[in-house]
Amino acid sequence: MTGAARTVSVLAALTLTAPLDLLIVAGARVFGRRTPPVPSSPQVARTVLVNGGKMTKSLQLARSFHAAGHRVVLVESAKYRWTAHRFSRAVDAFHVVPEASDPGYVDALVRVARAENVDVFVPVSSPASSVPDAEAGAAMGPSVDVVHADPETIRRVDDKNRFADAAREFGVRVPESHRITDAGQIAEIDLPPGRDFVLKRIAYNPVGRMDLTPLRRETPEANLAFARGLGISEDDPWILQEFVTGREYCTHGTVRNGSLQVYGCCESSAFQINYAMVDKPVILHWVETFVAKLGATGQFSFDFIENGHGEVFAIECNPRTHSAITMFHDHPDVAAAYLGSERDVITPLPSSRPTYWLYHEVWRLLTEPRRLSRLRTIARGRDAVLTGWDPWPWFLLHHLHVPSLLLANLRSGRGWSRIDFNIGKLVEQGGD
Repeated sequence: MTGAARTVSVLAALTLTAPLDLLIVAGARVFGRRTPPVPSSPQVARTVLVNGGKMTKSLQLARSFHAAGHRVVLVESAKYRWTAHRFSRAVDAFHVVPEASDPGYVDALVRVARAENVDVFVPVSSPASSVPDAEAGAAMGPSVDVVHADPETIRRVDDKNRFADAAREFGVRVPESHRITDAGQIAEIDLPPGRDFVLKRIAYNPVGRMDLTPLRRETPEANLAFARGLGISEDDPWILQEFVTGREYCTHGTVRNGSLQVYGCCESSAFQINYAMVDKPVILHWVETFVAKLGATGQFSFDFIENGHGEVFAIECNPRTHSAITMFHDHPDVAAAYLGSERDVITPLPSSRPTYWLYHEVWRLLTEPRRLSRLRTIARGRDAVLTGWDPWPWFLLHHLHVPSLLLANLRSGRGWSRIDFNIGKLVEQGGD
């Protein structure tokens, strides 16, 4: 099937499911939660600017701030102007700004902040916008509380090699790694026997990031040939990192001046679309140690591997909101933890149901084995977007937001590899 034919078939399928989805919305309205979670204590109302409006995590934060009585301003680029989240009851105003790569991006965010009398800026950054968001936060001036690190801190921890150096400096465990700026370096590194290494692009790589081709001491020619096909250069460096086998975990952390305020941890995978809180004290201690020594304010997400001996290794840091924030869908104190002074860390409620995206679960149910397990996942959890008090973003995600992207892709002829309902985008070669 050609790319265009596949796109047309998906658009047709989404059209056919619309009546059923209207019934699901009606059911959510009748049987679902009728009001958002009520905060434990009242808060002074503020205007909160949230960008990254296409992503579920931005919607989750908007809902948390709205539930606490704050006014929410949502921002996205023109490509995603039909994001379903702009129609949420939690969103009071929506603005379109240029892409993060545009020279006018920072000024546009500042203009929105001034026009809306914004008190707090909470970036829900993409990899491309993390540094521009930090620059925008600095440009908004001292009257705006920015829940994001400064540009240099963002650059430091977002760079996989510099992050590993910082972790070693702070005394927490990371795998062995080497910065690679020329494929020929692969032949010069004395790889330890019996251990696998992988190459990862330091810049964000939405498609190739799942390629974990092992490089071993025993296969030097194959190692070099593989590296030469990646386009490694001074301007596009990669990291050669030891591949630790074991169970994968990911975390979300919101931090104020080095103090962890919001924390969630869950099992992870290459394409992560299921979130359920797990208690891993060794990972919590790692995160608390790192952020305390970093001393920054912002949102810091980490990927971990736990080996067979119970040792945890941090693979990378993403100084951005993690989709694991969806585990806080029913927590009443998220806004206070984000906007207040230093306090005890909050974690997802013990009663909180795990989150997923229903269309992803249905696709797995139809195309993968272990269908009974998938059905249990659906029954025990909840869709991360659908809620009784605010159901229309869920319907519009599938019948406006994603179709608008598919139609644009069909016109451009770019092609796509996957629909990500969580992030609200098509995964495309060279995409954002």
